Amino acid sequence: YSHLLWNNSTDCPCTWQASTVANAGDCRAVSCRKGVALQMSQDHRPTYLPERTRVEELGGSIEYGYLNGELAVTRALGDWYMKLPIGSSSPLTAEPDVQQIMLTEDDEFLIIVAMEAVCLVRHELRQHDDPRQCAKELVNQALCLQTDDNLTAIVVCFTSPVCRDSVPSQRPRLRCFSLSEAAQNKLRSLLEGN
Repeated sequence: YSHLLWNNSTDCPCTWQASTVANAGDCRAVSCRKGVALQMSQDHRPTYLPERTRVEELGGSIEYGYLNGELAVTRALGDWYMKLPIGSSSPLTAEPDVQQIMLTEDDEFLIIVAMEAVCLVRHELRQHDDPRQCAKELVNQALCLQTDDNLTAIVVCFTSPVCRDSVPSQRPRLRCFSLSEAAQNKLRSLLEGN
C-alpha cells in the first residue's frame, strides 16, 4: 500500500487511482470535478439524524447538540474515556464512513479540512498554483472567524500535465476550469455543513 497518503490529523486516507475518503468525526473532504463540488464525507455530529438514531439505539443521549452532553461529534479516534470496553457497542465509535470515486482527468483537487471555514481554493490556485499556500490561507480564514475548533487544512491537487513539450516548467500545471457561482455556493454550503 505504498500508494496511500495518510493524514492522521484529519483521519482521511486517500489513494491516487481513486479518491477514497474514510471519515470519522467532523473533518470535511470535498473534491472538485470540472468545477463541481463533490461531497466526499459526512460530518458525524449529534444533530445529523442517522447519527442521532445510532447513538440513541446504543443507549447514548444527545443533550444540547452534544453526545452525552460533552462531545460535538459521534465518531472519533480519540476520546477513549467516553468509549465502552473493546468489543462492546458504544455510542462513540471510531468506525469511519467510506466513500470512493474513480479519478478522471476532470478531477482538479481534494480539500480536507477540520475547521469551520469557507473555502474558495480554486481562485487561490489560479493566483499562485500552490496547494500549501491554499491550506495556509484556509487556516487564516478560520482564524479570522475566531473559530475555537482545530485548524487543519490540506489541499491535494490532482494535476494533469499540459503538453510538456510546449510548456517549459519544473512543475506540471493544473488544468483549470471556471467555477460557476452555483458551484461556489455548493462548495461553501458543503464546507459549512449546510
